[in-house]
Amino acid sequence: MKFKETELLLLYLIFDLTLLNAAIFAVSCISRWMGWEYPASLSIYVLHANLSWLVTYFVFSKKNLYLRDGFYNRLLRISKRVLIFMLVAGVVGFLLLSRSLSRLFLLEYTTLFFVIELIFYYFLYQYLRYIRIRGRHVNKMIIVGVSDTSKILRTIVDSNPMIGYRFEGYLSRHPEKDADVIGHPDELAAIVREKGIDMVFVCLSLFSQTNRGNEFLKVCNKLGVKLRFIPENQSWFRSKLNMESVGNLVVINPQQIPLDDIEVRVLKRLFDILFSLAFIVFIFTWFFPLIALLIKLSSKGPVFFVQERTGINNKTFKCYKFRSMRVNNDSDSRQATAEDDRITPLGKFMRRTNIDELPQFFNVLFGQMSVVGPRPHMLKHTEEYSLLIDHYMIRHYVKPGVTGWAQVNGYRGETDELWKMEKRVEYDMDYIENWYFWWDLKIIFLTTFGRQTFQNAR
Repeated sequence: MKFKETELLLLYLIFDLTLLNAAIFAVSCISRWMGWEYPASLSIYVLHANLSWLVTYFVFSKKNLYLRDGFYNRLLRISKRVLIFMLVAGVVGFLLLSRSLSRLFLLEYTTLFFVIELIFYYFLYQYLRYIRIRGRHVNKMIIVGVSDTSKILRTIVDSNPMIGYRFEGYLSRHPEKDADVIGHPDELAAIVREKGIDMVFVCLSLFSQTNRGNEFLKVCNKLGVKLRFIPENQSWFRSKLNMESVGNLVVINPQQIPLDDIEVRVLKRLFDILFSLAFIVFIFTWFFPLIALLIKLSSKGPVFFVQERTGINNKTFKCYKFRSMRVNNDSDSRQATAEDDRITPLGKFMRRTNIDELPQFFNVLFGQMSVVGPRPHMLKHTEEYSLLIDHYMIRHYVKPGVTGWAQVNGYRGETDELWKMEKRVEYDMDYIENWYFWWDLKIIFLTTFGRQTFQNAR
């Protein structure tokens, strides 16, 4: 979960609409079972309730976030929002609906909705706190600088497990001022590596003579770690466009890319799901038995080759391929070459035609990859090239792809010379910084019909 308020708002909205509709149907079923007067047009009530909740939610959007400590605060916010909802529903019902519709039914399902909201959010937050304490499904963060602003940020993060971050400590030039200081700003790179940090927040003062923002940005880009600036002079940045926020704190993203926007990511993810499902259902289901039989006949070993590779935010995932080599002990350390004797005759054909990559559509469906993006590399390459190419780790700010801009321009296969990987990174950077939806469609077309796509296939 990112720190943008719009993402939290949309997630809470999905939860609330699900609970609201569940309450309506539950009350209607109880009414029928008990023999009470049952609403004749349930669909009208559903439409009325959902419309009223949407009006409530977006008109009073700032009331919908839980960015303060304690469940008592959430209880107050949920209570206020439900009361506002009842007022909105009453007005909407008076203006748009027949007076014959049951106000009692509205009261019944609203009361049940209120109760299950309290229960749901209580257990959700308890569960999220539980897994965060154990370090599961969380991103580790540190804050550079100790100030009132940085302490507010720390409080927001600690009290809101929905945000998905765990505070690891401060970096400060004055470690004696706070027990949570874990190092000096000069040690940023070492601490990020040592603790596996995923996000760095830097509290900046515009008047400070020790503003090292560019230096910190360079370090984070080198390591492939997300960085956000939080200005101490918050009032200067109010009402600015394209600013992120955490509660009432303005957050500046110096690494802004198109795929940081939630609308864009939702569009790309929906496309990935539909495309991968269509491929699996209409092609993979009949193609798999045939290719699996040929692989088994060509050499001994499994049908699939599974290798750990580096994904988005430097997270390791298991990448699936059809096995194109004889089983060997060098697959995770030795790259395929032009005359590689490990590759089977069938494997050469599969690699030349990209057939070996087709199982990665399951990675796409599972959310580990995208149809289009920078190609994922084995862990050994990530470790090596991150030290040789300054912006190599920026490739991991987005999901890796089954195909990519570098590949359709001929930069694929063996990287026996450094310039070849540098060109891949150059094309990947171009894609990441200038992404738009139709570009993905163009890359998919070129992957199938472009001449350069099949160059240098190994």
